[in-house]
Amino acid sequence: MNAEMIAALREIETERNISFESLLEALESALISAYKRNFGPDANAIVSIDRQTGDYKVYHRRNVVVDGEVTDPKLEISVGEAGSKYEAGDFFDKEVTPKDFGRIAAQTAKQVIVQRIREAERDTVYNTYSAKLHDIVMGSVQRYEQRNMYVLLDNKNEALLPFSEQVPRENFRINDRIRAYVLDVRKTNKGPLVVLSRAAEGLVQRLIEFQVPEIQDDIVEIMAIAREPGSRTKVAVHSKRPEIDAVGACLGPKSSRIANVSDELRGEKIDVIRYAPDLQTFISNALAPAKVLVVELFEDDGIALVTVPDHQLSLAIGREGQNVRLAARLTGWRLDITSDSEAAEARARYLAEREAAPVEEYAEEPLAEEAATETEEGETALTIDDELLRRLEEFKREQFGSE
Repeated sequence: MNAEMIAALREIETERNISFESLLEALESALISAYKRNFGPDANAIVSIDRQTGDYKVYHRRNVVVDGEVTDPKLEISVGEAGSKYEAGDFFDKEVTPKDFGRIAAQTAKQVIVQRIREAERDTVYNTYSAKLHDIVMGSVQRYEQRNMYVLLDNKNEALLPFSEQVPRENFRINDRIRAYVLDVRKTNKGPLVVLSRAAEGLVQRLIEFQVPEIQDDIVEIMAIAREPGSRTKVAVHSKRPEIDAVGACLGPKSSRIANVSDELRGEKIDVIRYAPDLQTFISNALAPAKVLVVELFEDDGIALVTVPDHQLSLAIGREGQNVRLAARLTGWRLDITSDSEAAEARARYLAEREAAPVEEYAEEPLAEEAATETEEGETALTIDDELLRRLEEFKREQFGSE
């Protein structure tokens, strides 16, 4: 070992982004392995490399113990034998560097260092992309295998864009530039695997964040996203400052900001929705561009009955149900859309179904005790127990007839 080796390790540090110290530690480990393989595995050997000159020395290390307590001379040495400058608990190192060790050490060290460098590079790649998880990276399409796309990222690492994470009708050719979302980073036997996505909702979120300074400044916040990749996305946004219009900020001047996002997604339509803490208002906003007349919530069922003008029923539902489907995913509610002219009938039908549902659920349950409460007007009202009894009796009559 010499200064040339040190210079080479410094160059590897710069080019491969692997720390100089970790390379030297790998080299020291390689030399220990070479020494034990060629000069005996029993020796408690250590190797020290001068960080400036690259010179190395092999030492036989033993623990210093109190006189008379040496149990294994290969591992221990007494204070008397070690010398007056040593105390119990110190290390006693004796140089044992073989004269012909250099050639053997160089051959072994080369193999081990290559392996350690590969492992260190894998760790570097894994750590780099773990830090970029749920962020966007750039690369170029390298090849296709069984409809899976392999992307060469800008730092020359390869990533996988599975077929399941590709967007229908998006076609990329070899060497095309591509921007994708880091969906996952996994450790495999072949090294780190970076999994990308063009279909994830997170891709839309990151693209909007890049375009909208108000989001970067934490003034506007993205509250929810519902996406059907390649076709349409709904994004709910909220402003933390009343004077800032969240929707306008995301659209940008002449809708330029959202148009840039749409262009990146190959023309995917993006609806920016104003978020509202009031669920009825939020659901109404989510069904845009349709106008909503009434939203009635049934919180126990997670269902909202939504009434729209007759002429906007198809607009509210959307082509193949897409608009209401995205609105439901955006809000987290099941939406039952009806026209104004059929609202009363639809509501009655739903309530009838809702009333009938507990009958089967409780048909085999023991009968509850009868009870009654008095309303503020002094009228007697059925409690839930009485109502249950009534429903059960009706159910029996419908199923079995009167006895």
